Amino acid sequence: VEAVTLFEVVSMGKQAMQSVVDDWVEAYKQDRNVALLDLINFFIQCSGCQGMVTAEMFQSLHKKDVMRKMTETFDEDNEDYPLIRTGPYWKKFKANFCEFIAVLVQQCQCSILYDSYLMDTVISLLTGLADSMVRAFRHTSTLAAMKLLTAVVSVHLNLDVNKHNAQRLYEVEKQRISGKRTNYRLDQLERKRKEYEHKLLEIQNMMSAIFKGTFLNRYRDVVPEIRATCIEEIGSWIKTYPDAFLNDSYLKYVGWMLYDKQAEVRLKCLLGLQGIYSRKELVSRMDLFTSRFKDRIVSMPLDKDHEVAVQAMKLLMLMSQNCEDVLSAEDCEMLYQFVYTTHRPLAVAAGEFLYKRLLIREGDEEVQPKGGRKFGASTDQLKRLIHFFLESELHKHVAYLIDSLWDWAGKLLKDWECMTTLLLKNAEEDGEGGALIEIILATVREAAEGHPPVGRGAAKKILSVKEKKIQLEDCNKITEHFIMVLPQLLAKYSTDAQKVANLLQIPQYYDLDVYSTGHQEKHLDALLREVKDIVAKHSDISVLEASSRTYYILCSEEIAIYSQVACARTQLIDELMEQLNQLLDCFWQKEREFCTDAGEISRMHSALRRVAALHNAHDLTRWNLYDKTLRFLVFEMEHGSLPVLIILPALECTYFSLLWQLAAVSENSPKETLFALRRELRRFSQICTCFLHHKEKDVREKAFMILCDWLLILSHQDSNNNEEAVGLLGYLPNASLQEKLFLFIQEHVFMDEEEERKDLTEEEEKKDESCKLDDLHKKRSLLAAYCKLIVYNVVEMTAAAEIYKYYVKTYNDFGDIIKEMLSKMRHNNKIQSAKTLILCLQQLFQTHAESQDSRNGVDFSSASFTNIKELARRFSLTFGWDQVKSRESIAMIHKEGIEFAFQGATGVDGKCLPPNLGFLLIISEFSNKLLKPDKRLVYAYLQRYIAEPLPCRGDEWQPLVLYRNSLLA
Repeated sequence: VEAVTLFEVVSMGKQAMQSVVDDWVEAYKQDRNVALLDLINFFIQCSGCQGMVTAEMFQSLHKKDVMRKMTETFDEDNEDYPLIRTGPYWKKFKANFCEFIAVLVQQCQCSILYDSYLMDTVISLLTGLADSMVRAFRHTSTLAAMKLLTAVVSVHLNLDVNKHNAQRLYEVEKQRISGKRTNYRLDQLERKRKEYEHKLLEIQNMMSAIFKGTFLNRYRDVVPEIRATCIEEIGSWIKTYPDAFLNDSYLKYVGWMLYDKQAEVRLKCLLGLQGIYSRKELVSRMDLFTSRFKDRIVSMPLDKDHEVAVQAMKLLMLMSQNCEDVLSAEDCEMLYQFVYTTHRPLAVAAGEFLYKRLLIREGDEEVQPKGGRKFGASTDQLKRLIHFFLESELHKHVAYLIDSLWDWAGKLLKDWECMTTLLLKNAEEDGEGGALIEIILATVREAAEGHPPVGRGAAKKILSVKEKKIQLEDCNKITEHFIMVLPQLLAKYSTDAQKVANLLQIPQYYDLDVYSTGHQEKHLDALLREVKDIVAKHSDISVLEASSRTYYILCSEEIAIYSQVACARTQLIDELMEQLNQLLDCFWQKEREFCTDAGEISRMHSALRRVAALHNAHDLTRWNLYDKTLRFLVFEMEHGSLPVLIILPALECTYFSLLWQLAAVSENSPKETLFALRRELRRFSQICTCFLHHKEKDVREKAFMILCDWLLILSHQDSNNNEEAVGLLGYLPNASLQEKLFLFIQEHVFMDEEEERKDLTEEEEKKDESCKLDDLHKKRSLLAAYCKLIVYNVVEMTAAAEIYKYYVKTYNDFGDIIKEMLSKMRHNNKIQSAKTLILCLQQLFQTHAESQDSRNGVDFSSASFTNIKELARRFSLTFGWDQVKSRESIAMIHKEGIEFAFQGATGVDGKCLPPNLGFLLIISEFSNKLLKPDKRLVYAYLQRYIAEPLPCRGDEWQPLVLYRNSLLA
């Protein structure tokens, strides 16, 4: 298509902008009215207006009348116009539009820019359009005016330079001919200087006209995009031409808009300020602005918009670097804490702030340990990092801290030699050793895995070739260093459970082939000796699990060290089982005395815990552990006298034993073995069910968690392609067990805190407060385990309806778990999931109706009814904005809701009020999720149940009226 108008030429972008503007300037010189008319229509058409300004209108009508005519031709119902259209074509159009204005001013600056006609007309037109009631005119003309002023500022800068040069030449020439008569050269330079002054005055008038006529009226426009455009450009003017704009008369607008409601506007403010604060020569002129708006900027890393928060932190980094003492110690302490946020870009920006403000300092000295290499600033910096970590209230999130610093302090965080030297050589203060070990573990994990910790950022990213190479190099460095050092560290801290548990996690990041290829078997022996010694010393579950995992990692059949590790593991298990057997023999000989002897109970507890931890990752079937621990559980069922310390590890041992037996089922497993295993599986399920009513809460909770996992495994196991085994061993809970599981959740998770605490003494209340978080964590684990059974169809899907009833009431504690269950169920079966939602609402409505006085009907203003409506609203929000995706589910909710509302009514004849009519108010919360065609279909379905005209003689019929209106909206 051949472009004819200026709008078509620019929007199609087929020619270089320079030639487009050159052609227009030539046309202007030949007939300025025709060319100017084309330019005016260019701005009109760029606004999406179909009207055209004719030559007659241009010559005869006043500017305001032209605007009125164009407004009349604008389709006000159509809110679409080029600047807000999406896609690459329209994005390019906007860029072309802005470039055209910049090139136009640039090409006109030596000629027609100062003819007192072109710019007066254009500025007058844009100012008029910027005052229009039509958003498209305002937006387009404001962008044009702001870009026009930006281009004019550039011209002003060039003129300023030229004037300065002319002045210098004039002074030189004047001095050269001092005492002589005036010559032609001096007169010429004087005329040139005055010409520049005249042009500068005209340019300043243009700048003032645009600023006052457009910026001052539009920087607070109701449209966020217009406000953002104004703020973006004023930031550009201040940075480009600080002599004119870097003063409080202009800066105040940027400061005021830091409080704007729209994130886009706040973001433009921050980006503009970054351009200013990054230049030290400008910062000294920002004192008043800084003192006035510093507190606002310091608060902005808390902004709800992630990008605004990130850019605020980056701005504060620049301010702290270039403004002396601008941030107080309290400000810095608050900003440091953002290294723990889950949003990684913000955490990384805070990491830079922490690293440059706190960790690195001038004068960090090198330290020369005896017989070792020089450690640069690492030692001092590490000590500052440890101190910050210990002082932080969020010190458990060490992985987040390390990840935040990773991009800035990579060299320091990978200096494992320095870290381990500090641990081995120094007698550290309380807590410092533990903190440093946590830091070491976090740095090792980040280097070896090559991605941020769980909960920060998206799924694991695909590493580039360069990143993969760095990761492999780091893994080799970790392996070579810690193979030698780790046994020494374990020996030093062997009695400290927390330190040992952390250190024992390091071998999982080794390249294990280095043990054999590097001839490091002696170091492997040292490691195995230390691990065995640690298992013998500790009963702490975290230490034992870490030890078990270490054996599991080292004991892989594919690697050369397998036989060496397997031999050490077998030796350890033999010793542990021998200790356990001795204790068991002692227990069965003197049951009563044993259960009252604290020392014997503690030894039995430790022995069972050690075996359970190993059994979790290693098959101990040949040691016949199952029969020994099962006997304990049967004894407890019959007598109920065992201490909790023994019951819990016995439950775990029995559970792990059965899992290993289940895993051993193969294609060739004999039927007798399968029947025997089936019998034991059912038996264990009955024991766990029985323990749901145990007198001890810890036992009840452990039994419930095991039972949930157990049911999930049994209902989904494939038994290694043995179909007969699947049929024999598969197991789904019956209705009775399903009811018991839900009742357990109701009593142990959803019971009101007041109800739980009403019988507590004052001392118990204090203790209860300190255990609140632990209890909440346990409750969340219990609920998550039960919700998993619903998601994987182990229990009936309708059980979800009972859980949903607590969604609003327990939102702060359990809302995320319930919402995730809802999402998974919807993914599995959209229609069935929607049916559980409507079932939940129906049950709540019926309960509410039954609690009301039948003579007065349902009270729609009561708290319980309002809560049901709020629950329906929350359910509606979970469907998101994609109406097509949720179309069937939403339609089904309305269908079922209508049927329920008119249940028990044979039709509306003005006399018989359907008992559940109020339910229509509940499902009206889903009306905005219906597509327009579906609203008509639902309305037609509703009409089947009602007669015309509507019997709306009283408030009792209002639910029907309001529901109808929601469908007709």
